[in-house]
Amino acid sequence: MPTPSAGPDGGSDALFGLDALEPPPPSAGPSFRDSDTARRLLPVREIHAEPAAAASARGRQIIARFPEARLIEVDSHWRVPGLHGNEGNVERWVRVKGETLVLGERKTLDTRPNGRSADWIAPGLSNGCALACAYCYVPRRKGYANPITVFTNVDRIIAHLGRHIARQGRKQEPNQCDPTAWVYDIGENGDCSVDALVCDNTADLVRAFRRWPTAKASFATKFVNPDLLALEPWGRTRIRFSLMPEADARLLDVRTSPVAARVAAAADFLDAGYEVHFNFSPVVLRPGWREAWGDLLRHLDDVLPERVKRQAAAEVIMLTHNQGLHEVNLGWHPRAEQVLWRPDLQQAKRSENGASNVRYRNAIKAEAVNALRELVGVHAPWLRIRYAF
Repeated sequence: MPTPSAGPDGGSDALFGLDALEPPPPSAGPSFRDSDTARRLLPVREIHAEPAAAASARGRQIIARFPEARLIEVDSHWRVPGLHGNEGNVERWVRVKGETLVLGERKTLDTRPNGRSADWIAPGLSNGCALACAYCYVPRRKGYANPITVFTNVDRIIAHLGRHIARQGRKQEPNQCDPTAWVYDIGENGDCSVDALVCDNTADLVRAFRRWPTAKASFATKFVNPDLLALEPWGRTRIRFSLMPEADARLLDVRTSPVAARVAAAADFLDAGYEVHFNFSPVVLRPGWREAWGDLLRHLDDVLPERVKRQAAAEVIMLTHNQGLHEVNLGWHPRAEQVLWRPDLQQAKRSENGASNVRYRNAIKAEAVNALRELVGVHAPWLRIRYAF
């Protein structure tokens, strides 16, 4: 193993798990999730489980995957004693993500309209993530800890989706989500590529969408999981590799696959039957950001084969931040806040779920979006921008 380089606060990358995330090529072994690399990302020591979730078929599968983990019964996956609401966990932010899993059953099955990245937001099969992106909005509701919570009632969730898709019928008019298919985001609050290291939830969803010709699954990811190449999605799943300039990713995308690895994986996933798009997310405004994005776009143009370019599209998502997350980050990764928390550039924003966030001021944001569109036009004119906000 190579010597770890400096991590986000000048420490070793090994502390943050960064040295574990270069995936082997797809042919290097029968299962990536059984590899040493995957187990270094998820060295699970505790599994907090609702009784029904632990007793379910999916729960038993997960528990069997981590036989050395201590199993702890909890009443609710939202209220885990010693995990949620424990301010001391900020100092263990990254360690908790790797060493802890939560198992629960999803009680509320709502499919919400979206209209941006997807037509609909599906009830996801997880909440939380083993990655530790400093800007992630999901931890805002968790209270000082945000490991993966896996929902084990996968059959009920898939049955709900099947009924919802059937009610929609065929898509009558094209829109920016897709010209013919109803697009369902299946990973709003997690990373489906990482979830596939834990259990078969992601595989079950990909296979389910194969039998729904009027619909298409979609999820964004910052992690290259070669196991997904074997799922045969038949064009019914869109994978969106999230990208940002490499210098930003080294600071902010903690525990993720390197940006170059995400770009390099695009052709493999297209050849395996996925639709492959990109997320430019989040766009962080800091000195030199235009030059950095220009470099990334030139890299895409240089290395992506024509078959990827012909079907590619991208979403542009400007940074939204949050006071509570800012305070949490100051406890484990204060260097990130030097670029994320910019009161001189930001204004208050009330999100759709009622949270008090901050985003770039309207004029600054509009100028930045236009600048990025211009950069795409110059360096990657083949890349269609599906939406930007």
